[in-house]
Amino acid sequence: MNLRLVALLLAVGVIAAIALSPARRRGQDPVAGGSGTTSAVTAANERPGMAVAGERSDGGAAPAAAAPAEAVAANTPPSGSSTGSIGAASTETGRGPGAAGGADAATASAAAADAQVAAAPTTPPAATSAPDIPARPEEIAFAPLAYEPPAAADFRHVLPDGTVVYLAPSHEFPLVNLTITFKGGASLDPADVPGLASMTARMVREGGSRTLPPAELDETLDFLATQASVTANEFFTTAVMNCLVSTFDESLVIFLDLLRTPRFDADRLETAKARTLEALKRRNDDASSILAREWKRLVYGDHFEAAEPTAASVAAFDRDRLAEMHALIFRPGNAIVSVSGDFEVPEMLATLERAFAGWERGGPVADPAVPTAVLEPGLYHVPKDIPQGKVILGSRSIRRDDPDAIPLLLLNEILGAGGFTSRLMQQVRSNEGLAYSVRSTIVPRVDYPGDFRAGFESKNATVALATKIVLDEIRRIRTEPVTDEELETARQGLIETFPRQFESKPQMLRVFVNDEWTKRPADFWKTFRAKVEAVTKEELLRVAKAHLDPDAMAILVVGDWDPIAAGDIDKRASMAAFFGGQVRHLPLRDPLTLEPAAPAE
Repeated sequence: MNLRLVALLLAVGVIAAIALSPARRRGQDPVAGGSGTTSAVTAANERPGMAVAGERSDGGAAPAAAAPAEAVAANTPPSGSSTGSIGAASTETGRGPGAAGGADAATASAAAADAQVAAAPTTPPAATSAPDIPARPEEIAFAPLAYEPPAAADFRHVLPDGTVVYLAPSHEFPLVNLTITFKGGASLDPADVPGLASMTARMVREGGSRTLPPAELDETLDFLATQASVTANEFFTTAVMNCLVSTFDESLVIFLDLLRTPRFDADRLETAKARTLEALKRRNDDASSILAREWKRLVYGDHFEAAEPTAASVAAFDRDRLAEMHALIFRPGNAIVSVSGDFEVPEMLATLERAFAGWERGGPVADPAVPTAVLEPGLYHVPKDIPQGKVILGSRSIRRDDPDAIPLLLLNEILGAGGFTSRLMQQVRSNEGLAYSVRSTIVPRVDYPGDFRAGFESKNATVALATKIVLDEIRRIRTEPVTDEELETARQGLIETFPRQFESKPQMLRVFVNDEWTKRPADFWKTFRAKVEAVTKEELLRVAKAHLDPDAMAILVVGDWDPIAAGDIDKRASMAAFFGGQVRHLPLRDPLTLEPAAPAE
């Protein structure tokens, strides 16, 4: 028992000696010496953003006034180094020659480590000179952006039946995204049934297929983890399928069956019509929707761009009309296919060839009709009891491929599209505090001129002042050249954000498909930045005079007219200043019929 007691006391003493050693207190392993994993250098190397003395975390030189302890850490070899200077530990086993020799060897090793630390230099290494750092962020110089846009021809293929296909393999994720873009949307609506193309697209997806009822179709797609959608806008109808690569073949069969032979289930159609009617009832709730609707009527008149469904047109949606519209749009000769994701090109082409076999090709639909309406300049008002008036002012503009399109795009960046650097934002928001947001937009069309518009909302009393400032800025940009700084900021805004047009494979393919449908010049993207760089201040002045004429613009206001007309309390502006104070009061339309609503009692 005495021998056991002596051994126990000796063990306790050894443990105490190790725990109280200076090396242990500094975080070093008294057995492995400087190769221990808790050294200051190791900790600094393992934690992002931590800098070793004498260095910055970004790799530059740090101030040389390091404390002695930091200097020691900076001169201690990192974990895993094989200098053998402290403890002579093996880098493979973590055990030195004396590691198995008991407490005496451990104590000796710790003493050696203390002596080594004491002998280490306490002066930090000399700091290297830091590179010149600009005094302000705007003085930082960046290398020119080196980016070349992809060429559509590198991704374009044609199936044996003549269907154009764009393929962009991408193996990051086991997914496949397939899009079929059909020409035609609201542009094909009969004049007496606006909204038919949109309802047809909706029911192609929601109404089931020839082989699967709606509920079973939804369950099958959910089981396969496949997303499918079909939508229509003014000019195109788009069908999209996104699925796992492992279920692509099965999903494609279901998806194409849906597009080729939709069921147009009667119950689902009635549900869709009921939901549409409920949405129509609410479309006067938001003044923004009133503003957009009436602006399109002013600009495009009796044209599909200004047409909206009514309760009567929704009631006219039936299976026969849906089938007629489906037959007009959904055919390979009226489609361009794009696929991105985890696949190989030869296999995908073979799969698509089999999938499209037997589908009657047909041909493309006609181009959209050209509007005949002429925007009549003037001041227009739609009543709405709201505390802030909503305003659009503008005129007809240009076609997309007009020779002045790029200069006008730059000019608009300076005027109102460039965010906080634009003149409208600086004057209306930053300097005057009249609106939270103000912006100008050019909406060109491919087949006919689009429109230019500037829009904002402001409290009723300051609508007139904000309108005056916007028109003043339009007049100023027509009479005075822009500054060099404004031009350069606008240029760089377009050039530096240019790669976003192609920031993902699906986005890139959308550009290619749209360009093919709209016959955009093949070199447009290759030459875009050079054309932006070539624009001069003189050219911008010419373009402003040609395309921005305040006297040819219409002003549309939605809001409470009396406080809006009176103007601001300081009498800086009132609505009487525009068009001689002549205003045309347009009726608020009934949300279901779009006929003038009865006056509120």
